[in-house]
Amino acid sequence: MPQPDLVIFDCDGVLVDSEIIAARIEAELLTSAGYEISAEEIGETYAGLTFKDIMMRVEEKSRIPFQASLIDRAEELVDRKLRSDVRAIDGVREAVAAVTVPRCICSNSRSERIEFMLEKVHLLPFFTGRIFSAMETPTGKTKPAPDVFLYAAEKLEADPQNTFVIEDSVHGVTGARTAGMRVIGFTGASHSYPGHADALTEAGAETVIRRWAEVKSVIAALSEWSADA
Repeated sequence: MPQPDLVIFDCDGVLVDSEIIAARIEAELLTSAGYEISAEEIGETYAGLTFKDIMMRVEEKSRIPFQASLIDRAEELVDRKLRSDVRAIDGVREAVAAVTVPRCICSNSRSERIEFMLEKVHLLPFFTGRIFSAMETPTGKTKPAPDVFLYAAEKLEADPQNTFVIEDSVHGVTGARTAGMRVIGFTGASHSYPGHADALTEAGAETVIRRWAEVKSVIAALSEWSADA
């Protein structure tokens, strides 16, 4: 049976239910700074982006100048809340353990944040030495740029065309597809919204799952079917 060279997991909203926690804090900060926005809107429109990128996009859209100190404030508040409240997505431990080919994480979060979240939910041993933060790659370009995906594939000697990526955001799917990889969308986190699966499919995901129990059979089925067939 064909096997992928590598399976890449996003972290926030895929392994851990952290997107909703960050979105609530970021929405509150932006609203206090003069741009009224809900956590739901951040989850739907900006999930997968760094807060710096969210702030820059909102600034461009609204013409409201934000103070750069807002970025550090957001990082501090989100880190504090994640350390106390972050939880693993239901069924993720069994799903990750069932992936017997090489696996890694590609995320826009800092590696320090990824590591403390994974340690809290007992997932860190699955990814030790295989955590790639987009901000810490040679280019420093974050998703939707493909750089972090291509960097991970190069380091782990994987063919991008035979690499599967599991992503919960349009921006992540876009980056993985630009890298030439095959994408499975995931909508099982708390920030998921009506139309989420359709948005991921439109961005290039070959299929979308809501439950981790599906991932093993989906990877096996997609491995049998080549995108070039």
